[in-house]
This record gives sequence, C-alpha cells and structure tokens, in this order.
Amino acid sequence: MSSSNRANRMEVPEAKAAMDRFKTEVASELGVNLKEGYNGDLTSKEAGSIGGEMVRRMIRNQEEQMK
Repeated sequence: MSSSNRANRMEVPEAKAAMDRFKTEVASELGVNLKEGYNGDLTSKEAGSIGGEMVRRMIRNQEEQMK
C-alpha cells in the first residue's frame, strides 16, 4: 500500500459521512465553495483553510472533553 493510501484512509470508516458533513459545514462558514465530489479547482489556501479550521475545532473539542 502506498503512503498516500495510508494517509487518506479513515481509521473508523463509519465516521466518513460525519467528517464529510463537518468539512462541508466548515467550508460554508469560511465562504469556500465546496461541492460534492472533485474539488480540484480550490486554491491551496482555500483547501488549507478548511483543513486547518477542522483541526482547530477538533482539538478544541477534545480539550473541552478532557476538562
């Protein structure tokens, strides 16, 4: 298996739909036009802003749970 396949694999496949909804929600809030399927027309800045915000929110959520 190539490294890109491992990096893109969900550890919990059942969570894929929830992660897709989360990504769509974050993109919408950031004003990034994310469509279903291929989004190769996004700039690196747009794609990175979505991923970065998702990580920030997941970390914040985990920190709240650990209190």
